[in-house]
Amino acid sequence: MGNDGGSIPDRRDLVRNKPKAEQADKANQTRARWFFCALSKRKLQEPIVSCALGKLYNKDSIIEYLLDKSAYGDGERICGHIRSLKDVKTLTLTPNPAPPAPENAAPSAERAHFVCPLTLKEMNGLQPFVYISTCGCTFTQAGLKTVSSTQSKEAETQLDVCPQCAKKYSRADDIVALNPSQEEEDDMRANMERRRLLEPPKKSKKRKNTTPEDPEPPSKKQALPGMNPTIAAASRAVVSGLAMEEAKRKAGMSDAVKSLYGSADGKKRKETFMTMGTFTRYA
Repeated sequence: MGNDGGSIPDRRDLVRNKPKAEQADKANQTRARWFFCALSKRKLQEPIVSCALGKLYNKDSIIEYLLDKSAYGDGERICGHIRSLKDVKTLTLTPNPAPPAPENAAPSAERAHFVCPLTLKEMNGLQPFVYISTCGCTFTQAGLKTVSSTQSKEAETQLDVCPQCAKKYSRADDIVALNPSQEEEDDMRANMERRRLLEPPKKSKKRKNTTPEDPEPPSKKQALPGMNPTIAAASRAVVSGLAMEEAKRKAGMSDAVKSLYGSADGKKRKETFMTMGTFTRYA
């Protein structure tokens, strides 16, 4: 190699380096988080809900997931912490008053559908947004902080008033960041699990054991009034008359006939060829 009038290869031509790992486009990742449902990957459409970790979902997708956990292949990984609709909050969003982008525009130029009602900043991921968990109103973090700072600056435990719906909220516990960073999400998950540990256990409904001392309350059928007293008395009289006639008939029965069905002491005898395999009321 060399001295032949050709080129001399260097190390870059002889040694093949390990290719660099492909990195996802951050702009596409941001657009996916703020314009599409985290579960179904469909475009966000109202009603839009958010969980304690600040992810955005279409409400119908969450309902589908709760009804059938296998409806989405990665549902358990994305929103396995959602146990019921009580674990999500429907957001109160302000529509964007700006005209929509043209249909042939690039995806990066897509206009955000919602804005902050205080600063009119678009909810597209360029500005951090938060929502109040007590009412669901959504603002930019800076806008809500500016409004809150104009109120009394005492302890953070003091309740503030939502600037949009006037509902009270705690500045320390009721503000949830939307689409937070991974570190913030880990902290939010730890706080969520801590709150769930403090929840009181659910009480299971148990049936009361019925005992002779505590009899079961009468059912609806038992509570109904009985038959007419006159009819009941007549029925008892008929039954009593039949019993007396039966007793008289047995008294007039000969000993030979009685011996066919039983002994004189009342004990039942072994069946004979005359009574074997037959049903009789005296046997």
